[in-house]
Amino acid sequence: MNHLRGKFIVLDGGEGCGKSTQAKMLVEAVNCAGIQTVLVRDPGATRVGEMIRGILLNPDNKEIGMRCEMLLYMASRAQMMHETILPALAAGKCVICDRFVSSTLAYQLGGDGLTAQDIRTVANVAISNRWPDITIIFDMPVHLSSARLDRPLDRIEQRPISYHEQVRKNYLLQAKDSPSVHILEADRDPKLIHADVMKLLDALK
Repeated sequence: MNHLRGKFIVLDGGEGCGKSTQAKMLVEAVNCAGIQTVLVRDPGATRVGEMIRGILLNPDNKEIGMRCEMLLYMASRAQMMHETILPALAAGKCVICDRFVSSTLAYQLGGDGLTAQDIRTVANVAISNRWPDITIIFDMPVHLSSARLDRPLDRIEQRPISYHEQVRKNYLLQAKDSPSVHILEADRDPKLIHADVMKLLDALK
């Protein structure tokens, strides 16, 4: 796994898809190979980022417009890149990120007229043009993934099923637009999914 040193890996997908479980499994596998890893969540991972996360996910903040929402996510990423991700990559560590710009291209795309180009343009500024080396999206039907949520729902999760169905479609479209984005079926045994993640990473150059 030496080729994973200095690599930026993103795991993404809809609510309840199991990406956080896969992130933990991946960290363990990479660490066992003797490679230092840094696991971060988006939004969050820094003091400032966690404050922004609290604003974004608080159900009381119903007045947040979609453009403001997009910019808040990007602000959290900008701090995370500056404070955590870029230094880790420069030190040859493997960075594993739970969500990233791929989430914004799924959740905020189309809201208030936002286009993919709008989002990518702002993202380039926020992330210093350091895009992930690979993005793995875990896909499953919304009615199955939403049934896994056994806690109070946050501001985004509370949106209607029709919204989350569109989010799923937006995720799937990203694999058609970029060779670095891969889709894995998530309604399976976590160990089988992890094995497929490792196959994708083995082929990463």
